[in-house]
Amino acid sequence: MASTTGTHQTQPTMPGSMGERAGGPFVGRRSRTGNVRTWLAAYALLAPALVGLAVFRLYPIALAAWGSLHTSTFGEGGGRVFVGLDNYRYLVAEPTFWSSLWVTLKLNLVINPLQVALALGLAVLADQRFPGIRAYRTAFFIPIGVSIPIAALIWRIMLDPNAGLVNAVLTAIGLPAQPFLTSADQALWAIVLIATWKGVSFWMVFLLAGLQNIPADLHEAAMLDGASPVQRFFQITLPLLRRTLLFVLVTDTAINFLLFAPVYLLTAGGPELSTNLLMYEAYKTGFVFADMGLALAMVMVLLALVLVVVAAEFRLLQSEEG
Repeated sequence: MASTTGTHQTQPTMPGSMGERAGGPFVGRRSRTGNVRTWLAAYALLAPALVGLAVFRLYPIALAAWGSLHTSTFGEGGGRVFVGLDNYRYLVAEPTFWSSLWVTLKLNLVINPLQVALALGLAVLADQRFPGIRAYRTAFFIPIGVSIPIAALIWRIMLDPNAGLVNAVLTAIGLPAQPFLTSADQALWAIVLIATWKGVSFWMVFLLAGLQNIPADLHEAAMLDGASPVQRFFQITLPLLRRTLLFVLVTDTAINFLLFAPVYLLTAGGPELSTNLLMYEAYKTGFVFADMGLALAMVMVLLALVLVVVAAEFRLLQSEEG
């Protein structure tokens, strides 16, 4: 009698059987199809943002880069002439450009850390619970609702050398009146004061949101371990707030490098070019002196400078995260 011991063990699986359908190529094919559909759905959802980025960001940058390689002509019919890198060569030899670049760097070396530090301090205070906290928050949120032209007008009146409120207070306490916006030594720092007053409250909102997202359990555990408020701030708050700080610092840097409105409205780059920021110099070159190619070359230099500084800030604040 023939043995049937190994019959079921050696029985082959027929092509197309349920055994093959339960795994193997069918599962892999469904997985690949699902991945493709997921990627297509993701790109479909991102498409409006990507189109907006290309149209309103990348295309203007490319247009400005191409325009910086041309110069305007005033002959018959006008137009533009391709000059290659001549605009950039001219900037290298132009003292006003270097003066504007130095003023821009000097302002940003002061205003960026100042605004971020003040915004962080105000956010920490606003995150506390004490009587009158709502009035405190409201007082520091007011500048957010004031437009830049209105803020500039208010500060021009307050800093007036003859009848301004600030000088009235100074003389009332026995100090001499100050020229502020009409002094080559003080005008830039007055611009720093005005821009800081306008911007600190805005950045405080982001930092306050970041502080409120830090779990309270971490602070309570640290308190039970005997950590002081200063230790908790530097060992818990700052590390967990690093990404919010990075966002605020990078955005604040980009805005301040492109600072224009207060200079245009209050000092027009003076006195003695002490507030002649590079963005304002580019505006004068393009719209006052009608040399748009040279103005675009300044803008491209400013853009490159912003990218370098922002990359350094990313490297600095992300180095500890690994």
